[in-house]
Amino acid sequence: MAAEVVPELQPPGLRTTVVGSFPKPGYLDVADWFKIGTGGESDKATKMYNEMLDKQSKDADYREKLESDLTRATKEVIGIQTECGVSLVTDGEVRRENYIHYLCRFMDGIDFKNLTQKVCRNGAYTTELPTIRSKVTWRGPLDIAAEWRKAQDSTNAPVKYTLPGPMTIMGTTHNAFYEDEKVLAADLADIVNNLIHQLVQSGCRHVQVDEPVFARQPEKALDWGVDMLDRCFERIGSKCEKQVHICCGYPEYLDQIGYAKADPRAYFQLAPAIDKSCVDAASIEDAHCKNDLRLLDAFKRVKVILGVVQVASSRVESQEEIQERLAQALKHISPERLIVAPDCGLALLPLPILREKLMNMCAAARRCSCNEAHASGAGVKRKCP
Repeated sequence: MAAEVVPELQPPGLRTTVVGSFPKPGYLDVADWFKIGTGGESDKATKMYNEMLDKQSKDADYREKLESDLTRATKEVIGIQTECGVSLVTDGEVRRENYIHYLCRFMDGIDFKNLTQKVCRNGAYTTELPTIRSKVTWRGPLDIAAEWRKAQDSTNAPVKYTLPGPMTIMGTTHNAFYEDEKVLAADLADIVNNLIHQLVQSGCRHVQVDEPVFARQPEKALDWGVDMLDRCFERIGSKCEKQVHICCGYPEYLDQIGYAKADPRAYFQLAPAIDKSCVDAASIEDAHCKNDLRLLDAFKRVKVILGVVQVASSRVESQEEIQERLAQALKHISPERLIVAPDCGLALLPLPILREKLMNMCAAARRCSCNEAHASGAGVKRKCP
């Protein structure tokens, strides 16, 4: 029987959420981008996932066991989140080899067999990527609404579903077909929009589109990327909370020093346009980069999902330091528009460290007093078309 979904009941303090990914349990036979390598080795995860899908299509017993293991893993990662006090959870993206290619595998026009070498993320790494060889259209048969429902049925907490945005899909594929990248972006946005409508029709009330490439290419994001983000949410209106995640990038392994991240100053370039877009909340990292918190003043209407724990560092932030940072943030944004989260997905972290980070994060959010808040204006609302 389906679990009864209750509204987000957050104790006095601030709302909490996570961004997406969790470490996959050892029993789960799904290629893991985060274990194999998020940079130059990422093509290995692509090839391993190809092999898994091929085996799944030919072996009914394997397919049944895999689905049972996926259901178990989903319940476990959601259970960890709720135990730690997270009010808006995800399925941990345990079904995916990474947060982008999983969806692309169900699109016609994208070749996952014959990969193309490409320099990615502003030169951060070189790898072999799926290749766009014809017009991109949705093929299926992936049913993301059913996938979300499986996760939602395992908990009373509301479950957020995450999808990659057009610019981020384009950043981790090679385009060998489209002469105009805006046309490709529009085709991808239309696919994402159709999928979001399916989610909303099934009852999902929180959808996040991942666009970390915005931070690496802010000029392109301002030229047409934000418009394509709006296109992803076209005709959704207030049917769900529309979130966008814009981080500055993953390293290849935990505690890596000096890896190439996007310049966090891009947030200042992006904030006014994001605030005028149709999204309801923007997720940005702060734990890793420690933004000038005057950045929050630039968000007049949109809620800010502020990253307060690092996702690529084994050091556990104390409750006190998180609470102090939140108190500083509340001088620039009202508590109703501040949501607390990690910087990005948590898949690089060992589970004991992950638990400590989430528990401290949620405890700090609960203890933040609204009396610390700076009452800021709500700004002018803009609805999705």
